[in-house]
Amino acid sequence: MGALEGRVAIITGAGRGLGREHALLYAHEGARVVVNDLGGAIDGSGDDRTAAQQVVDEIKAMGGEAVANSDDIADWEGGQRLVNTAIEAFGDLHVLVNNAGILRDRVLINMTEEEWDSVIHVHLKGHFVPSRWAAAYWREQAKAGKEVRANIVNTSSTSGLLGNPGQANYGAAKAGIGAFTVILGQELSRYGVRTNAIAPAARTRMTEATPGLGDIVKAPEDPGKFDIWDPGNVSPVVAWLGSEGCTANGKVFFVQGGAVRLFQGWTMTESIEKNDRWTVAELDSEMKKLLG
Repeated sequence: MGALEGRVAIITGAGRGLGREHALLYAHEGARVVVNDLGGAIDGSGDDRTAAQQVVDEIKAMGGEAVANSDDIADWEGGQRLVNTAIEAFGDLHVLVNNAGILRDRVLINMTEEEWDSVIHVHLKGHFVPSRWAAAYWREQAKAGKEVRANIVNTSSTSGLLGNPGQANYGAAKAGIGAFTVILGQELSRYGVRTNAIAPAARTRMTEATPGLGDIVKAPEDPGKFDIWDPGNVSPVVAWLGSEGCTANGKVFFVQGGAVRLFQGWTMTESIEKNDRWTVAELDSEMKKLLG
């Protein structure tokens, strides 16, 4: 019996890369999967809806159950249709994995309004919309007296949690997803929903296109050597976070190869204090002490 036996999961951006690996492992562990993907390029352009169906076909070939969905996860009605797809196809929903995203890398002084808006839209709104509709469904169940054991798994990034030049739009969205995760963990636990996030490090179309990462993420020449950049390494953590027995809530995990590390959020450390309002002259001296 698989770790996700009997659970119904939606995985966005599941036509390729990390999302595909998540979908295949979820199905292998017994989940029935809604494979969502618009099939676009890494910059969000294009529309190849066969990508999702190809993964569905792979799942069915291994004896699993899956359906394809090509709704835009950042569209209000599309997000509702996505959640409804799971309920109509499989009778319930237990897990939402928010994975879909795009890249429009540019240093700030060269970034266009459209490059900013499109990345924030797909990543941040694309996490909000499906989560909102899934949460509404689970709240209705909880209010009706049903015991809910549901999970949301978000996808953040070290580009947002630690910073990375040339990715102000992507990093801002991913940092926002980190905060979104913490807040949903606080809000939705009363309904039986646990919300967590991963910050994955793996070989995908996005990392291969990220300046400075393309050569680093290549597979090892020695086929016997452990490939720490294989995207499949990330999926077991995503599967555990989607399991009924998951005990984490409001947490963000860095995942690469065989390493799983718990992130610590913004934390106040050293301080300077006085029992009166500071003057700028006083701060000029004391702030230097604060900054070390």
